Amino acid sequence: MKYLSRIQSPSDLAKLSSEELTELCSEIRAFLIEKVTKTGGHLGPNLGVVELTVAIHRVFQSPRDAIVFDTGHQSYVHKILTGRQEGFEKLRQRGGVSGYPSRSESEHDVIENSHASTALSWADGIARGYLLQGESDRTVVAVVGDGALTGGMSWEALNNIAASDDLPLVIVVNDNERSYSPTIGGLATHLSTLRATQGYERFLDWGKGVLERTPVVGHSIYETLHGMKKGIKDIIAPQGMFEDLGLKYIGPVNGHDISALEHAFESAKNFHGPVIVHVITEKGRGYAPAVQDEAEKFHAVGIVDAETGLPMSKAAQTWTSVFSDALVELGKERKDIVAITAAMLGPTGVDAFQREFPNRTFDVGIAEQHATTSAAGMAFTGLHPIFAVYSTFLNRAFDQLLLDVALHRAGVTFVLDRAGVTGDDGASHNGMWDLALTGIVPTLCVAAPRDGARLRETLREAADISDRPSLIRFPKGAINADIPAFERRDGIDVLYRGESADILLVSVGAMATIAVEAAAQAYREGVGVTVIDPRWVKPLPQSLITMAQRYSAVVVIEDGIKHGGIASTISEMFSEAGLSIPVHSIGIPLQFLDHAKRTDILNELGISAQSVARSLVTWSSRKSDEPNSDLGTKPATRRPADESASQ
Repeated sequence: MKYLSRIQSPSDLAKLSSEELTELCSEIRAFLIEKVTKTGGHLGPNLGVVELTVAIHRVFQSPRDAIVFDTGHQSYVHKILTGRQEGFEKLRQRGGVSGYPSRSESEHDVIENSHASTALSWADGIARGYLLQGESDRTVVAVVGDGALTGGMSWEALNNIAASDDLPLVIVVNDNERSYSPTIGGLATHLSTLRATQGYERFLDWGKGVLERTPVVGHSIYETLHGMKKGIKDIIAPQGMFEDLGLKYIGPVNGHDISALEHAFESAKNFHGPVIVHVITEKGRGYAPAVQDEAEKFHAVGIVDAETGLPMSKAAQTWTSVFSDALVELGKERKDIVAITAAMLGPTGVDAFQREFPNRTFDVGIAEQHATTSAAGMAFTGLHPIFAVYSTFLNRAFDQLLLDVALHRAGVTFVLDRAGVTGDDGASHNGMWDLALTGIVPTLCVAAPRDGARLRETLREAADISDRPSLIRFPKGAINADIPAFERRDGIDVLYRGESADILLVSVGAMATIAVEAAAQAYREGVGVTVIDPRWVKPLPQSLITMAQRYSAVVVIEDGIKHGGIASTISEMFSEAGLSIPVHSIGIPLQFLDHAKRTDILNELGISAQSVARSLVTWSSRKSDEPNSDLGTKPATRRPADESASQ
């Protein structure tokens, strides 16, 4: 890495010639392919923004000029250029660099949120702050993907940005949906640069004033000339809608031509007002496997072979794939089933449903709020919408869930992928809030299946609910083996029963494997534990009160925050029933979690079989008399060979 080794900060880029910059970009791509294929991460987006990021750092002076990345998964090159090359050995792992911008890593990182469509609002606020404090010479650069512009928040921000002529703000729209067209690029760049000069605007203002004072024909001449200008703009640069908002527009610019990019950025910077620079890039550029991946362009990869791009290990069956198959099967049986996704057909497993039922699949873009309320509208007509979305992204549509769906008792099913701790992508991607948030929503039913069989089962049950909304949540990654129940009592599955009735362990969703293993370990320490799975955790079955009275303590294990979670709900339920049995909670503390592997985070939080077993022994208040539970009269056993009892 002849040139990359010289780059310790953005200021080092100024020392390189055009030829050296070209070689540097090649080295950066080689670096990304080498590192990210070993760790996994967002490879395709970063391969597409190499020249773009280099040009931004050559024209603007970070951190004095704030560079804000929307979503942030395209910030790897930015990290490389700001002194964090060594951290890529453990990208997205404990001790390595985050997969998104992180203030704790560098002064060059502004925001940590990995949710889309937020950067323009951040940039608007920062730019206004600079102006109010007399620092108009500081520029804010917001790098926004074309996909993020499908989010309503982006347009709310644009509407406000356009109303302020003096905001020192450059909006870089990274458009990787089509290739750059050299036949129009040069002329478009020339005209756009002309439009983004204060002199041109002063000329127009002067001309308007003179013509408006000209008797009879002045106004008509101005309108004709202005209309001609607008017509030419719309032909050459169809993105004239931005200028209709009052924003200056430069582009389209070849996102892989550093010289053209620098010219555009210098023009935008010198305008001293809000300007949009439209950049065309190729996602996955320079890496054949990514370019040939028509669907995702290697947007996010696991550990793959650097040469071929093929996974290094055989893919295990995942929660997402089980849901995907179940959704298609349900769609074949019922014509009222429709699927909704927010720009994540593949990641949420809705792509298979789309192939089978394209007319019953709706990809709304990055617009979770719209998706939620639109689903309520579909339910009003007699359809049953199933909205598949990452748990963390449903947070954005809470108001719509509460007042448009739940208040109207709409028969909508929300399927939350990546619930609980996800780990790799850091604080904002963990789906650890959904149980607490949805717990306060009236009429909503919430299921937490423990395995694939229960996922298929609860999906069908949810689809049968038409007079109120339902929600199903499951974690990221490989799915554990099915855990049959001994029996089902009033909707509660009994997974494990010990020799005595010391502790009732309530397992939520995918925590069942840990719960059963912990119960077995506690039994070897002389503590009798019965493990149950409610399956539907909202509302909780009232029979839980009767069942709990046979035990000296109740323990709840869940992969959501403890504050306001299922343990809190059970404690409140017992209190209202006058039951004074202690309830202990094993879950996620009320804090943001740093990026690391899911297993590592769970272990650190004490959510492992060994840690839970120790807690069970500690909390046990074992009595010497005979157990009074009819569930605990046999020696400890795990589960039967078949699951006929649970069907």
